[in-house]
Amino acid sequence: MPDDTISAEALQDFVARALSARGVPTQDANKVAGLMVEADIYGYGTHGVFRLRQYLARLEGGGCNPAPNISVLQQTVATALIDGDNGFGHLAMAAARDLAMEKARQAGIGWVGVRRGNHAGPLALYVRPQAEAGLLGMAAAVGSANHVPPYGGTDLLLGTNPIAFSAPAEGPDPFVFDMATTVAAMGKIKTLLQQGADMPEGWMVGRDGKPLTDPARKSEGFLLPIGGPKGFGLSVAIGLMAGVLNGAAFGSDVVDFTSDTTSPTNTGQFVMALDPAAFGLGDGFAETARRVFGEMRASPPLPGHHPVRLPGDGKTQAAETRRRQGLTLNPALRKDLDALAEKYGVEPVSS
Repeated sequence: MPDDTISAEALQDFVARALSARGVPTQDANKVAGLMVEADIYGYGTHGVFRLRQYLARLEGGGCNPAPNISVLQQTVATALIDGDNGFGHLAMAAARDLAMEKARQAGIGWVGVRRGNHAGPLALYVRPQAEAGLLGMAAAVGSANHVPPYGGTDLLLGTNPIAFSAPAEGPDPFVFDMATTVAAMGKIKTLLQQGADMPEGWMVGRDGKPLTDPARKSEGFLLPIGGPKGFGLSVAIGLMAGVLNGAAFGSDVVDFTSDTTSPTNTGQFVMALDPAAFGLGDGFAETARRVFGEMRASPPLPGHHPVRLPGDGKTQAAETRRRQGLTLNPALRKDLDALAEKYGVEPVSS
């Protein structure tokens, strides 16, 4: 394996050891580490191992419970509410995903909300398994910090409030669509800051309305919603379903999980699973999706544009390649992981 790559197994082992050093039980540490590395394997690097420093800081500050007792507070045949006990969001969301899929098999649909959660990485982790199992999936979350004002306002009362959707389709790749309701996710800006690169214009503006391109000045402005008032409305809808409905934080109640490492965030999320068989389709859904997607991919591209791609296209092969050949980490991230290893007294990651 080349010197600049790290095997997924070695990276997961390092992350698990770092989490265990801050009191996370071995089984939970391995599960969280596995999901963090899975994010990098599928190309969601801004929400994978890059987040380890933030997670360790919250464990050290007491803002995240290292050994939560995740429980189901109430449920019906098709719905449930999970208490994440202020533990890792990955654990609560994985439990919500699995329960939603179980309920979908029984009732046709499963909708599971989460309260008292934490940042959980990319939502794609909690919808792709549905599609791989022949189900449709959806997940959303209240962002872990407020970086966005209401449309036309200046008070930061909204987060990036991401949403993801998945669907089965015959072929190597399911449809997996994961997006923030802002033009760019804050994780991308933090990654650029770590790498010493500028932001494109249109991601952030200052309170004077002028574009911000220096990621080091991100606290001086705010993120822009996709589609202006449409993105604002979608973000609010997500806040109502993932936050208010679950008894979780929304609006001014949201805690910035980066700047405040001591306070519980009460992050709200939900996961949904839907069985096409409940609508009489069964495998027919994936067959039709394959045909329609094929028509879209065959559409001649506009001059200067790449061929049409669907969300999720190429992810399966790219993930298989990374599992086989290893992951290439940005030098700045590799340096940060080495610094964390020294700080928390664990052996650094090896190739």
